[in-house]
Amino acid sequence: MRVVFGAGSVKSLSTELERLGFTRGLVLCSPEQKSTGEQIAAALGTRAAGVLAEARMHVPAEVAARARDRAAALGADCCVAVGGGSAIGLGKAVALEHGLPLVAVPTTYAGSEMTPVWGLTENGRKRTGRDPRVLPVSVLYDPELTLSLPTGMSVTSGLNAIAHAVEALYAPDASPIVSLMAEEATRALAEALPSIVHTADDLTARSQAQYGAWLCGSCLGATTMSLHHKLCHSLGGALNLPHAPTHAVVLPHVLAYNQPGAPQTVAALSRALGGTSDPARHLWELARQLGAPRSLHELGMTETDIPQIVHEVLTNPYSNPVEVSEQGLTRLLKAAWCGQPPHSTET
Repeated sequence: MRVVFGAGSVKSLSTELERLGFTRGLVLCSPEQKSTGEQIAAALGTRAAGVLAEARMHVPAEVAARARDRAAALGADCCVAVGGGSAIGLGKAVALEHGLPLVAVPTTYAGSEMTPVWGLTENGRKRTGRDPRVLPVSVLYDPELTLSLPTGMSVTSGLNAIAHAVEALYAPDASPIVSLMAEEATRALAEALPSIVHTADDLTARSQAQYGAWLCGSCLGATTMSLHHKLCHSLGGALNLPHAPTHAVVLPHVLAYNQPGAPQTVAALSRALGGTSDPARHLWELARQLGAPRSLHELGMTETDIPQIVHEVLTNPYSNPVEVSEQGLTRLLKAAWCGQPPHSTET
């Protein structure tokens, strides 16, 4: 994979496709990012096959099928995904099922572009997997493209990325290098997000956030996902909760649940977050300061949904540093649902 950083780097996108040998790129984006998608198509000039502005969160299987068919009808030899996890996830689905190479132009801090993880949602259930074929062949990080991202989305996207780094720290296949990357990624994003909130056009902070997102995505791609991602995938697939805000709400609660069994993770996060003794509570407070959602209730979940999610997570467990019990998971979800402070498994 080739990774390019820098303000204005998207102007070289046509040259990037030429270097890769591509002649017709189908631009994928969400309906909300259609104008940005058209801007990218204009930058591609004659190398643009068209724009498909149908990307949706959790990548519905029917949307992936339409994108695949549109790419074939237009004779596209690659896809150019512009946006966050929804657009890049759609590009991954087309790469997986149709073999079209993917070029990613992220406009959020989700980090999906750096992972071989794909997801598809069908009949209320989100399936995920890993396949090297879905990795983009090239990624362009241009902070100028993030200037139109609403502040709230910047915050939840950044907290979503931090969740990738946190899980990488206590993953069963964590390594010293990945742990260093995860610690640095958390530091970079935790420092950049307040600046983005306070000064919307701060390109230095936005570049730092993209750097952190790149590291977070790389960590997620290199390690096994645990309880946090299993829980968020269940909430998204079954209840269609918004992806990044769900991660933002769940992050401190799962971290608090796991902290007693992950002392090295606590030490690394303490260093990254300025010496705090309770990283979970620190991230919960940071989310409050940044104006992020605090509860699953405000994202559309009802309290009666909790047993369904508990059952689904326990039926298909992920590896986790602390045993996941029905009682513990129910308590975690109740706190996350109503926006209470995160609880440790030891309290």
